[in-house]
Amino acid sequence: GGVKGLGTMQRLRSLLRMPGAVLEAMRMLRQFNPDLVFGVGGYVTGPVLLAARMLGVPIAIHEQNSVPGMANRLAGRLADKVFISLPCVPPFPPAKTVRTGNPVRREILAAASEKTPWPERSTTLLVLGGSQGAHRVNLLVMEAMEQLARQGRALHLIHQTGGADEEQVRTCYHKLGIDAEVTAFIRDMASVYARADLVVSRAGATTLAELAVMGLPALLIPYPYAADDHQATNAEYYVKGSGCRMLRESGLTGEILARSISEYLQNPEELHTMSANMKTMAMPDATNRIVDECLQLATRKGWHG
Repeated sequence: GGVKGLGTMQRLRSLLRMPGAVLEAMRMLRQFNPDLVFGVGGYVTGPVLLAARMLGVPIAIHEQNSVPGMANRLAGRLADKVFISLPCVPPFPPAKTVRTGNPVRREILAAASEKTPWPERSTTLLVLGGSQGAHRVNLLVMEAMEQLARQGRALHLIHQTGGADEEQVRTCYHKLGIDAEVTAFIRDMASVYARADLVVSRAGATTLAELAVMGLPALLIPYPYAADDHQATNAEYYVKGSGCRMLRESGLTGEILARSISEYLQNPEELHTMSANMKTMAMPDATNRIVDECLQLATRKGWHG
């Protein structure tokens, strides 16, 4: 069980279950006989990583975000190698930390290598709210599109809404006469990224890694309730690299968002510059780097449980 954000009794119950969980993990590890244990955060990894340490099995962890979660902060003490996507606050021990980046799906890597220079056409705006959509982002974009429609801005819109808001968003754009593709979920992200010029998005680590690989500038609206406000810290890295702009949800209005979008519609050269900056922050070889480091670690340790 988890411990963060729980009451005293719930936290105590979770802690009392820990010894049994570690013993069960040790039994499973002995049966499976792994060469390495790899953790990606979450409280469920704790007993397994502790069991691996007790058995002498090599341990590697990966932290996607710029602010490590509690599980990975603790796991960093046990791990032989810590892979990070972004500079972390607080940092892991430098001697065991390797900046690898965040793995990106091969279809997106392929799309990035094939993406051609932007043709002369209306700008395509891609709106992403994450896998579950983001109601507040959806509302803000609808308000912004109403403003831009009044101004007669030429814009093609691809909007991933999540299931709850799909019909409302589609109806809104139809009434405004906006050229829009509205869908609850996007399964082929590679082809959609290839068509986009500017993105409005939350600031999850995986999405940001994909945007960087594709060279896509973005207006980032971090999820304000993310643990330790890590999405804002994620976003700051790309803002400092001049590839994105961050708009805090608190105080953000449709009018402000419309103004920000409009600035880029009027300044395609700025979009080109931001795109190039995003590319310089990409780490497309993250998967291979992690695998290579893990193979070296497993070979060097040579555990024979």
